[in-house]
Amino acid sequence: MTPIGVWNIVFFFLVLLAITKPLGLFMAKLFQGERTFLHPILRPVERMIYRICGIREDVEQNWLRYSASLLAFSLVSFIFVYAIQRLQGILPFNPMHFGTKGAPSYATAVTPDLAFNTSASFLTNTNWQAYSGENTFSYFVQMAALTVQNFLSPAVGICAALAFVRGFARHEAKTIGNFWVDFTRATLYLLLPLALVGALILCSQGAIQNFKAYDQVKTVEGATQTLAQGPVASQEAIKMLGTNGGGFMNANSAHPYENPTPFANLVQMLMIFSIGAGLLYTFGKMVGDTRQGWALFAACSVLFLAGVFVVYPLEQAGNPVLTRMGVQNAATATQPGGNMEGKEVRFGITASSLFSVVTTDASCGAVNSMLDSFTPIAGLVPLVNLQTDEVIIGGAGAGLYGILLYAILAVFIAGLMVGRTPEYIGKKIESKEVKMAMLAVVATSLCILGFTALSSVVKLDWDHSKYLNPPPAPAAATPGTPQPPAPTTSAPPSSNVANDGPHGFSEILYAYSSSTENNGSAFAGIGVNDPWYNVTLGMAQIFGRFLFMVPLIAIGGSLAAKKKIPATSGTFPTHGPLFVGLFVGTVVLIAALTFFPALSLGPIVEHFLMHQGKLFTFLHTVQFPIWS
Repeated sequence: MTPIGVWNIVFFFLVLLAITKPLGLFMAKLFQGERTFLHPILRPVERMIYRICGIREDVEQNWLRYSASLLAFSLVSFIFVYAIQRLQGILPFNPMHFGTKGAPSYATAVTPDLAFNTSASFLTNTNWQAYSGENTFSYFVQMAALTVQNFLSPAVGICAALAFVRGFARHEAKTIGNFWVDFTRATLYLLLPLALVGALILCSQGAIQNFKAYDQVKTVEGATQTLAQGPVASQEAIKMLGTNGGGFMNANSAHPYENPTPFANLVQMLMIFSIGAGLLYTFGKMVGDTRQGWALFAACSVLFLAGVFVVYPLEQAGNPVLTRMGVQNAATATQPGGNMEGKEVRFGITASSLFSVVTTDASCGAVNSMLDSFTPIAGLVPLVNLQTDEVIIGGAGAGLYGILLYAILAVFIAGLMVGRTPEYIGKKIESKEVKMAMLAVVATSLCILGFTALSSVVKLDWDHSKYLNPPPAPAAATPGTPQPPAPTTSAPPSSNVANDGPHGFSEILYAYSSSTENNGSAFAGIGVNDPWYNVTLGMAQIFGRFLFMVPLIAIGGSLAAKKKIPATSGTFPTHGPLFVGLFVGTVVLIAALTFFPALSLGPIVEHFLMHQGKLFTFLHTVQFPIWS
C-alpha cells in the first residue's frame, strides 16, 4: 500500500460519513409525511399524481395489500420493458437502426431470451447485461425502458425497506404504510432531484448527453473507429444513485464517456453508497433512537473497510508469478506497480480496488475495472460481498431490509446463548419472524448454489455431448439437385467460459451470486448471451429479489401488530460495540458456512495455485471433473 492510496480511502469514508446524517434526516422527514425544503416546489406535483392515479394518500395498507401492490407494479414494469425491447425497430430515437434490416453488422439481435433476461434484470435492480449496450439498444430503449426502470426499481426497494422499518416503529398497528404513496415520494422527492444534480456534475466532467448518430473517426494509425454517442449522463447518474449499475456502454464505468475523471469516479462511488448509508440513519430516526442506526452503520463500516484493506494491498502487491519472472511490481515515482491488468490508468489501483468493494457492498453492478483480472483473493472479496446478501451498506432500500434481517438473526443467536426470548427495538423476535428471515436467506443461497451446480455440470455436459456428437451428415442428393448445407459442429464445451479450472468455476459462481443478489457485476470472462444463461440468470434475479423481499414485508406486518416491550436489566443492548461485533460475526458466519465449500473450488484454490502451493498443484493435476 502507498500513503496516498490509504489517504484516498480514508477521505472517501470521511465524505460518506459527512453526508449520511443530512440525507438520512431528509428521508426520515419525507417518509414520515413531514414537510421538507422541496415541498413548496414538488408538493403540487405530488398531489396531481395522486389525483391522476386515484391514490388516496390518507389510506394505508396491511402487509398483504402492500406486497400485492408492489408485485403488481413489478409485473407491469416487466411487461413494459420486454415489449419496448422487442419493438425497438419501429420506435423513435434509433439513429443506428437497431432492430431493423438496416442495423450495422456489429449489432446484437434482441432475442426473446435476451429480452427476458434484460427485463428481469432491470425489474429487480440487478441491471445484469448479457449484451453490449452501444451495440444493442436504441436511445429510446435506453431512456424509456432502462433509465426509467433505473428510477422505479430502487424506489420499490426503498418502499420494501420502509414497510419493514415501520414494523419496528409502530405498535399494535394493522398497517405499514401505503405502497403507492411511498413509491411516489421516493421517486419524486429523492431519486429525481439527486439524479438531476448528479447528471449535471457528470456532464461538467465530460460525460456525454446527446442524440447524435455514432461518429466515424480515423485513428492515428489510419484505421477507422466507431465512437458511440447517446444520452449517457442521465442514465449514469441514476444507475449509481439507485445502485442499478447497468452501463450505457459495454465497458460500463471504465468508459471515459461514462466516468471521465478521477473526480467523477469519486462522485460515482459516493452516489452508490449515499442512499444506503442515509437510510441507516433514517431507520434510527424513525424508531426513535438514532443510536440504533449508527450501530448498524458502524457494523457495515467494519465489513466495508475490512474488504477494502484486503483488496487494495493484494492488488498493489501484484501477481507473484510476474514477480518471480523479474517484473517490477513495486510502486515507484514513474510507475504504479502492482496488478494493473484490467484497470484504467486514470484511476489506478487504489480507486479501482475501492470501487470494486463499494459496488459489490451495494447492489450496484457498475465497475471501473475488470474483476476477472484481479488476483484470486482480491476477486474473492467482491464475491463474498455478494454472498453476504449485500448487507454491507447495500442497495437503495434493499440494503436496509437485508441489514435488519441479519440484525434479527443476530439477536436471535444472542437470545439462544442466554436462554432468553430475543428482542430488537422493543419487539419480541419470535418463531414467525425467525422462520421468515431464514426463508429469505435459504432462498438466495439455494439459487446461487443450485444454478451454479447446474451450469457447472449439466450445462457443460450438454455442450460437451453436442461437441462430441455432431448432427449426422445429410443423405447424398441426386446429381443436379442443390446440395443441403453441411452440418456445423457445435462450439467447444467451454465456449461460454473463457477460462478452464478454478477460475472458470469462479466465473460461473460469480454470475449466479451477482444475479441472485441483484448486483449485476460480472467476472468478465464468461459469455452469457445464450438461452441457458439468459433464462437461468433471469430466474435467479427474480427469485433473489422477491423471495427475499416479500418475507421481510411479512415480518414488518407481524412486528407492527406487536406491543412495545420496555427495556429491562436483562435486555440485550443493540446500540453498542457488543452488538456491532455480534452483527459482523453473524454476517461472516452465515456466509462462510453456506459458501466456503464453493469458494474453496474457485478463488481459494486458485490463490494457492498462483503461489505454487504443492498440495493444490497436486490436486490440480488430478483433474477433478468440475475443474476440467
